[in-house]
Amino acid sequence: MKKNQQNVTGGVVVKSGFQKKLGTVGSNWELYIMIIPVILYYAIFCYWPMYGALIAFQNYKPFLGMSGSEWVGFGNFQQFLSSPYFFEKMKNTLTISVSTLLFSFPTPIILALLINEVRNKKFAKTVQTITYMPHFISIVIVCSMVRMFVGEGGLINQVLQIFGYDGLDMLSKPHMFVPIYVISGIWQEIGWNSIIYLAALSSVDQELYEAAEIDGAGKLAQTWHVTIPGILPTIIILFIMKMGSMLSVGYEKILLLYNPGIYETADVISTYTYRIGLVDNNFGLSTAVGLFNSVINIILIVITNKVSDKLSGTSLF
Repeated sequence: MKKNQQNVTGGVVVKSGFQKKLGTVGSNWELYIMIIPVILYYAIFCYWPMYGALIAFQNYKPFLGMSGSEWVGFGNFQQFLSSPYFFEKMKNTLTISVSTLLFSFPTPIILALLINEVRNKKFAKTVQTITYMPHFISIVIVCSMVRMFVGEGGLINQVLQIFGYDGLDMLSKPHMFVPIYVISGIWQEIGWNSIIYLAALSSVDQELYEAAEIDGAGKLAQTWHVTIPGILPTIIILFIMKMGSMLSVGYEKILLLYNPGIYETADVISTYTYRIGLVDNNFGLSTAVGLFNSVINIILIVITNKVSDKLSGTSLF
């Protein structure tokens, strides 16, 4: 008897697996309707544009279209990898990404741990609100504020002049760009990124703290042996996701902050892609650079996920 037919045993109708699944869909049809807009969004704006990655293998001309443009194979990739700019852009991208990972990733965790220890809930909520408000400020306004603060007559220079230092335009100094980028990013995102850690902290079993206190553990020992292990799976998952965007440094912020005088440290792969694509109209090479960037990010997230699964048993997939 076929699987999608009903079996009758002793007067009892036994439904096949297919019919059970169909019944589940029918009884939850409202949920399936609600997910349709999400599926359409990703299909139209995330998956369908992947077709455009074919431009990376063409000498693309807009007036000829993808079907009429010349195929060059891996020529665009070879041009980028052999370019004298390759190692400079890669070095700058990795410098900013690694610096952001080292300093920006732990700070929301530390903030969440500190807020979690505050017993005055009103004060804790006030601090949390103040710290995540910068997340909602437009990146254009944030960069304008940064320029005002670090400019030659800015607030930071005015404070330094009190201690005898001469004023200077910090964004004109190549070696100061990375610290400015990282510190301003921490200020903007520390509160927002701490929310998920605060949610994870609320799920830690309170009985573990009581047991640790009975054993004589102080606050620091409780944090190290109870709190951090309790939120470690969340930290690992977010770390894996962060590794998947290591080379995707936000080009909007860099475009708004850098200038030709600091290209040697501020120009990254994403801004290079923007210039050769939209400024120089070399769409094939620009797409090839972007595709190279995406492939490296995928490799990093797969490796990190595999290592995490082996070492801690926690993985994203």
